[in-house]
Amino acid sequence: MPLIAADLVRVAAAVSLVAGTVSYGWLGFALFSLVLGGVMLPRAIGTPQWLDVLYGGVLLFGAWAAQLDWYVTVPWLDLVVHAVATGLIGVLCWQTLVRVGALPGPALDDDGPAPATVACPRLGAVVVTSALAAALAGLWEIGEWVGHAWIDPRIQVGYDDTVGDLAAGVLGAVIAGLLVARTLPRPGRADAATPVREERR
Repeated sequence: MPLIAADLVRVAAAVSLVAGTVSYGWLGFALFSLVLGGVMLPRAIGTPQWLDVLYGGVLLFGAWAAQLDWYVTVPWLDLVVHAVATGLIGVLCWQTLVRVGALPGPALDDDGPAPATVACPRLGAVVVTSALAAALAGLWEIGEWVGHAWIDPRIQVGYDDTVGDLAAGVLGAVIAGLLVARTLPRPGRADAATPVREERR
């Protein structure tokens, strides 16, 4: 595969893993390992480069913001990062399921297969994308609690923090689902969205 601009984000994630481990020990290692693993997914599923860069950049920013205590200095920043990151993760989950054939995707060009026929593809996209992203947001909050209790008490948890993070994550997930739905044909217009192929002789 040729090198693309988004690969610079992956290089930054690898450098951050080393720097984070040296500076913050096991906590930095665990956090930036998750980031490094996460930024590899867009490359594997062929995510558009602009989305690849945005997704990776948000994950990196969020991780460093946590390590540098920016969320303490700017309390509302935590909610913004949770909303944006959760939404982007939801989009990547949807793209992954489309890639493996578990969900119908947008209509492709003449050289690609036609999408599967379903009655309400947009509704399905909203439900699946937002539900997956919200579920992952919940798992992240559980991970934060485990980290606070067993790894490092500096990891911020608490009722208000957890509920606020989950609310922001769900909001971001639903917005992501609505944006994904806009890439799909409207019900009853699949034929119009899929180009008609001429028979080759």
